[in-house]
Amino acid sequence: MWKDDDELFALMRTRLFPAVVGDILDTMGLLHQFLPPAIKPVGPSMVIVGRAMPVLESNCFSRSEPEGKTPLSRKPFGLLFEALDDLKPHEVYVATGCAPQFALWGGLMTTRALHLKAAGAVLDGYSRDTTEVLELDLPVFSFGGYSQDQGPRGKVVDYRVSVDIQGVRVRPGDIVFGDQDGVLIIPREAETEAISRAFEKAATENSVRLAIKNGMSTVEAFKTFGVM
Repeated sequence: MWKDDDELFALMRTRLFPAVVGDILDTMGLLHQFLPPAIKPVGPSMVIVGRAMPVLESNCFSRSEPEGKTPLSRKPFGLLFEALDDLKPHEVYVATGCAPQFALWGGLMTTRALHLKAAGAVLDGYSRDTTEVLELDLPVFSFGGYSQDQGPRGKVVDYRVSVDIQGVRVRPGDIVFGDQDGVLIIPREAETEAISRAFEKAATENSVRLAIKNGMSTVEAFKTFGVM
């Protein structure tokens, strides 16, 4: 077992991958925990693991709308800077809620998140400043690179609230685990069982891999080990 998130996330990085944990969640009846496959790492070798800090975005049509009925109408970027500055160590900035018409993340945001020791960002939309993000080496997952700015087109309207990304609920504190094959959301109440069982499954898969390399058929391997 693990004593804290530092130890847990280090173990997950070295001994697990999202697919094996997702398989366990399936057996637990949690069948819809992967975010849409369009969300990919900016760099193919990036792995992200941390606690979700969900951020709710909205489309808008100007930086400031004087006739708006709420203070956010007159506030460029809405609560974007407050949300970014509120990131804690090991947290993942998870943004959704608007049509994908502009970049939700960029180089300066990456620099700030690194300083705060955040785990990275997962975006239900685009990112930009790709070269800078790659150089900084903070895991960022998005639809890909698109330079169009958020400023006159979108605002953050809330953060640290539960959000929904195409049928997947993401709540503050849920574990976010992603690699080039997808981003998995592990509900907090299921994490101990799911991750413990995933460690066991990963060890068994190593035994299956060795047996197949030594000539065992897949039929016999599944009969023997019960995983494939």
